[in-house]
Amino acid sequence: MRIALGQLESGSDIHANLAAIDRYAAQAAADGAALVAFPEYATYEKKKVDATFPKVAEPLDGPVCQELADIARRHRIALVAGVVETSDEPGRAYNTLVAFGPDGDRLASYRKIHLFDAQGFGESTFIKPGPSTAPVVFEIGGVRFGLMTCYDLRFPELARSLADADAQVLLVCSSWVPGEHKTEQWLALNAARAIENSVYVAGVSQTPPVSVGRSVLVDPMGVVEADLGLEPGVRVVDVSLKTVERVRESFPMFRQRRL
Repeated sequence: MRIALGQLESGSDIHANLAAIDRYAAQAAADGAALVAFPEYATYEKKKVDATFPKVAEPLDGPVCQELADIARRHRIALVAGVVETSDEPGRAYNTLVAFGPDGDRLASYRKIHLFDAQGFGESTFIKPGPSTAPVVFEIGGVRFGLMTCYDLRFPELARSLADADAQVLLVCSSWVPGEHKTEQWLALNAARAIENSVYVAGVSQTPPVSVGRSVLVDPMGVVEADLGLEPGVRVVDVSLKTVERVRESFPMFRQRRL
């Protein structure tokens, strides 16, 4: 299967962000991708999460998600993107990934459970953690995709639960905050989650200055098969279920583990 990584430079102009998503989805579909993944906060992003995030939040049947569904339908491609979703708590929203099929139907949604309260950031001030830790997996073309968001990458239990739910590709949609050794950690953690679960990891990130860029596809052996660098763009890559099966047979960790 061919999938695409859509590396964005999202800002606070929702219409401009949606236009970029539309443009990259069209390019990905033209290049033969069955799915395109975009970063966390794809439709609304700033240097730091602030009080404007809950103000712009919408329900998953609101105009922003309707436009994402229209983009998927128009280009006949599955689409995953980060949105700001309303919650039942005033002043706080959900940081949510939403997946649409090529017919525009919503396939899955995942509310980020590990909020980034580190490096002087306080995401939880304005964002509410998802109430469920259940793995969120959906299927396109016989391939099962699992959803994770940014800081989740540092918590290997979530990746393992997705692999246990038969995910073969993990979509790690992120806006990885820059800092000392942060790019190195981003690359290392994507590779670690791939190796320890015998899965592909598609880590899709926002670009500098908000984030570090370097969206990657890592294969189940930990090999980086694509790296988008620092600029906005879209890259089509291949994932192979035969590769997943071969690696899991060579390293039968799921049969051997004792915990």
